[in-house]
Amino acid sequence: MARLQQLYRDKIVPELQKSLGLENPMQVPKITRITVNMGVGEAVADKKAMEGAVSDLTALTGQKPLVTKSRKSIASFKLRQGVPVGAKVTLRGARMYEFLDRLINVAMPRIRDFRGVSARSFDGRATTASASRNRSSSPRSPTTRST
Repeated sequence: MARLQQLYRDKIVPELQKSLGLENPMQVPKITRITVNMGVGEAVADKKAMEGAVSDLTALTGQKPLVTKSRKSIASFKLRQGVPVGAKVTLRGARMYEFLDRLINVAMPRIRDFRGVSARSFDGRATTASASRNRSSSPRSPTTRST
């Protein structure tokens, strides 16, 4: 079991249950999935860019991403329908907790001038979005791995 998952079950659930006044521990809010998306605009002109993005996302998350394709053609972007434009991974279970643990404890402290996650990044349905321009702050990033 992941370290963050153990912490959640042993300490966070009882505290939340008491503070929210819930009778059943199954009523406590929990994280069900993490989706990691990567848009690759250069992939329209350069096919190798998508291969690099897929390998980076695989190294970052530990599972192979799904390559997303454009839904319709946009002439001003020189984009045709069905051309690969990004990649995404949905993490659940132990991989999700390990990814979140690495994100909070290793990657976020490495971000230059990081001042926390904005409260405006959360919508009303317990969904959050955050973006990072540099991929080198991740502990599993290909630029930080020793080969």
